[in-house]
Amino acid sequence: MLKNLSNIRSLFIRSHLYAVFITGITLLSILLTIYVLFEPHWLTSSAIFTFFILFGLISVLVSFYAGFRSSGSLKERIDYLSVLITQFINGKYESRIHFKEDDELTRIGNELNVFGEKLQQQTKSMQRMAEERADYTKSAYKSAVIEERQRLARDLHDSVSQQLFALTMMAEASSELIEKDPHIAKKHLQDVIEAGHTAQAEMRALLLHLRPVYLSGDSLATGVEKLIKELQTKCSIEFQVDMEQELQLKETTEEHVFRIIQEALANILRHSQASKVLLQLTKRSKELFIHIRDDGIGFDLEKKLGSNVSYGMKTMRERSEELGGTFVVRSIVEEGTYIDIRIPYM
Repeated sequence: MLKNLSNIRSLFIRSHLYAVFITGITLLSILLTIYVLFEPHWLTSSAIFTFFILFGLISVLVSFYAGFRSSGSLKERIDYLSVLITQFINGKYESRIHFKEDDELTRIGNELNVFGEKLQQQTKSMQRMAEERADYTKSAYKSAVIEERQRLARDLHDSVSQQLFALTMMAEASSELIEKDPHIAKKHLQDVIEAGHTAQAEMRALLLHLRPVYLSGDSLATGVEKLIKELQTKCSIEFQVDMEQELQLKETTEEHVFRIIQEALANILRHSQASKVLLQLTKRSKELFIHIRDDGIGFDLEKKLGSNVSYGMKTMRERSEELGGTFVVRSIVEEGTYIDIRIPYM
């Protein structure tokens, strides 16, 4: 009921009634002034009372009728505008409205038509951009696959292939010396064993890089746990993991952190000759803290520039900085290496 009193028709009727009220008060003031000052015989109190009763009844009826009729066209046009806006909200940007009148509502309708055209153009542009982005993503994926294959082929040739070739040569030399000089042959066999271990560690690191880039729907904690379990079945390194399970991270952050940990463990398998590895992944205040430490042979940072170790650290540093974090690595020869990464926790 109260809602109906606030619509367009009620507003028009109230405005007419207000005009009648003001007119009635004005007429009453004039008649009373004439009655008091001049006291004409034709103007009596009963006449004034009768006039105002008839004036009030007729004016109220006329106000309702005039307000209802005069507001009909305006209400209909406003309803059209409301329907047009609703269609825009529902995505029907091709809808248009046209008025014959030359007034403010017609101007608003024309502006809404222009607005609908712009929304329609923006929608087409967004769809075109989405298609172009999808094509770009496919091209980037193909390029990444080709680049990764080339990198793996290069790593296999530079490391495992050469180590296997050296291993074969040492084995052939040992077979020739086993009867002539068993002592030297035994030394060569020891070199063969060490070369085999090195090649095996290099292959494990390369296989670790062949894991999917994404977590495949798993949380970061679950993905890291699976990675550690897989490594434990393939090498003798003892892993100590301290990791919070309820980390609330964005998907992009989880992927980058997972790849950083993966790259760090690959470098440990390939170069460190470590027996123990500590991995910590915790939230401290407003940052995510990642600590990776091994007890391997360590290395000299300056001498390793340009090597695979340096390339791996560069990749980890870039991923950390993309997340707005910091990357710090320290290494002491014959003592081990540790990496500290701090990423803002959103």
